[in-house]
Amino acid sequence: MSPNVKITTAESQIMDVLWRADRPLAVEDVREALKDETWTDATIRTFLNRLAKKKAVVAAKEGRRFLFRPLVARSDYVHAESKGLIDRLFDGQIEPFIAHFSEREALSDEQIARLRLLIERLGRGE
Repeated sequence: MSPNVKITTAESQIMDVLWRADRPLAVEDVREALKDETWTDATIRTFLNRLAKKKAVVAAKEGRRFLFRPLVARSDYVHAESKGLIDRLFDGQIEPFIAHFSEREALSDEQIARLRLLIERLGRGE
């Protein structure tokens, strides 16, 4: 994902639907997947058009409708957002981020074990 592509929280909800889909989706498909939201087709279309202008999605015309699919991989989006947060709040350092989070949120034994395994793998260069 290009570092200058900014996806809003609302747009990320649309992207989540597209990432989970196994095919390109029409506005109606996105609305159905977001049935808990009160967004109209026009609102969803506006978000999709914004995402297309940002080059986060691409649209292909099929008959009288457009089908949308993501151009940005979810993993690239998560990486860019995570890196941006850590750069902005923790001067690019992961350790203070983990320390801050763990001081305010209780980590389960399972989470701690997974962190230990991750650190061991990183130490081995995996």
